[in-house]
Amino acid sequence: MSLLAPVTRPLDATQAAHLLRRATFGPNAAQIRQFTGMSAANAVALLLADLPVPAHPPHPNGGGEWHGNPFSQMDEGPRTNSLKGWWTGLMASNEAPNVREKMVLFWQNHFVSTFQVVNDARFMYLQNQVMRRHALGNFRQFVIDITKDAAMLIYLNGNGNVAGRPNQNYARELQELFTIGRGNYTEDDVQAAARVLTGWRVSGYRNETSGAINVTFNAAQHDTGNKQFSASYQNRVIQGRRDANAGDTELAELVDMILAQPEAARFICRKLYRWFINFDITAQIEQEFIRPLADQFRQNQFNIKGVLETMFRSQHFYDAAVRGAIIRSPMELVIGTLRAFNQTPPEVTNVAPFFQYTNYVWQRSRELQMDLMDQPTVFGWRPYYDTGFYEIWISSTTLALRNSFSDQMVTGNFRVGSNRLGIDSIAAAQAAADPTDAEKLVDHFDNLLLAVDLTKAQKDFLIDTIMVNNLPRYEWTNEWNEFTRNPNNNTRRMSVKMKLDSLLTYILRLAEYQMC
Repeated sequence: MSLLAPVTRPLDATQAAHLLRRATFGPNAAQIRQFTGMSAANAVALLLADLPVPAHPPHPNGGGEWHGNPFSQMDEGPRTNSLKGWWTGLMASNEAPNVREKMVLFWQNHFVSTFQVVNDARFMYLQNQVMRRHALGNFRQFVIDITKDAAMLIYLNGNGNVAGRPNQNYARELQELFTIGRGNYTEDDVQAAARVLTGWRVSGYRNETSGAINVTFNAAQHDTGNKQFSASYQNRVIQGRRDANAGDTELAELVDMILAQPEAARFICRKLYRWFINFDITAQIEQEFIRPLADQFRQNQFNIKGVLETMFRSQHFYDAAVRGAIIRSPMELVIGTLRAFNQTPPEVTNVAPFFQYTNYVWQRSRELQMDLMDQPTVFGWRPYYDTGFYEIWISSTTLALRNSFSDQMVTGNFRVGSNRLGIDSIAAAQAAADPTDAEKLVDHFDNLLLAVDLTKAQKDFLIDTIMVNNLPRYEWTNEWNEFTRNPNNNTRRMSVKMKLDSLLTYILRLAEYQMC
């Protein structure tokens, strides 16, 4: 049976939690219950539903939007913080489970541009809008639009690519990183593609007098000669043109030529597989999952949503061997923890608390080696391409910082406005079907927080040693019932809370909690 064969039975709680953990930044208990019992088709349709376009990012120091204003060196830092915080807030929002923000992050790590190089937050915001618009759309049009994107033209030097002095940076990454992969083109193809891409120009970059940003094609700076490609592309020749539409015409032919190669669709499907399922692409996975999925991708005119729909409905996606195969990225860890315990950001209109929250989140991610929109190289974050893959997220330093973060969440030591940001362990227990039963309570947290089921010995240790401190288990039942009968009794509340805090602190420090 093909690994792409769809799941036909309703999702159980474990499958629902797995789908939400992988397709989004993580569920809360109510969302796992919502998706449990759904068909995979209905669950995936809900995750892929269209969402309203979010409002523009506000200035973190108060005031209105800034993306259409002139460049300001003095204001560049706050604008950078605004964009990173605004996007972090969208990722951390947990109102409706949806794959969009996870996909925008995927594409930002695929078509990399960074604040450090671009150095104009307005350009980075406009690129985020391109990625947002195409995240679940048509990959062919996506490639065309990102090629002409202002931030990308700055980041990979397309703005300086002119006839007679072609710059090969973007032409190389277009093939190696963005569409078809290393080994499927030649150096001659890089040179020919660079000539195709001559003539695109950006205006408004770091302009302190006008907020207008435009990308135009200058036919006078375009290489009008014919461009010969290698046998990798069936010796195709793209005819040189001189008219005002030459840039768009030749770019479309270049993209169509690349995407006509079967390896291009396979390259993208492999990257999606590693992002959502597992880094280990065996010969069987290649033949029974990647290749048929890539064939579907091409047959459906490179529709991204269709690929995700097939992937998230497949039996392979829910295979027990796949659960826990990914080590959570810093954004998945930090945002997933907050979402699991309903610690979502304030409304963006409540500017000061909103940016206190989002700055805390992306700074924690940054210290864990995942600085949003600032990858170390054009290849993206190392755990998505290098030897070792997700294991690279973990070191003695980052593991200690991960544990420090989860400890902070339990103690609630960070303030957002007048409120503390952290886990309400009593509310977390109340979300369980039966918090009076210690075993059922631990099972609840197991399914909510962990991709891999704990063994009976682990659960017994959590209950008997960590939670009830070697007392009989019925003492927990009595204590919880006494608390619920007297919820305003601070002594009973603190006694219950201390046990729950100890339990959650230990669970969030488990190796299993780092896995997704």
